[in-house]
Amino acid sequence: MGTSADLLLHPVRFRIVQALLGGRELTTAQLGEALPDVATTTLYRHVGLLVEAAILRVVQERRVRGSVERTYRLAVEAASVTPEEARTMSVDEHRQAFTTFVATVLGDFDRYLARGDVDLGADQVGYRQLALHLSDEEMAEFLGELRTLLGRWVEVPPGPDRTRRLLTSIVMPAD
Repeated sequence: MGTSADLLLHPVRFRIVQALLGGRELTTAQLGEALPDVATTTLYRHVGLLVEAAILRVVQERRVRGSVERTYRLAVEAASVTPEEARTMSVDEHRQAFTTFVATVLGDFDRYLARGDVDLGADQVGYRQLALHLSDEEMAEFLGELRTLLGRWVEVPPGPDRTRRLLTSIVMPAD
């Protein structure tokens, strides 16, 4: 498995990357609040690996009680498995990567449900599966249009009246 895949497909590192999606800038302490089930030493170790690999960037440093507090931002271009890396992965490595991905999505949903104040309708939560009957060319066109549409909305900055939402997609042939 390629270096990016090795780094990104570890469950804790995957969740760190997710926590920083959408242009968020967080300190390690804030990441700890976002991932309360991850031990502090484990969190620091994984953040360090992601910084070393240039997947996370330090955007601010400030002195706090004799130590340096760093604020991190995701280097989006570095935080993905390239098509070339994906082509070199074995079937078992893809299975492991997909399992990590799905387990992370399940964990996100479990944390949402555990909040106690859930209202799937009001929160606009949904999950569904559709079947599309498209040629390879039509599929490429569809994905291009989807990327264009999502690109517009991914650029919307955080704000006090906005809720951070995760949109997860999986595309694969059926049958």
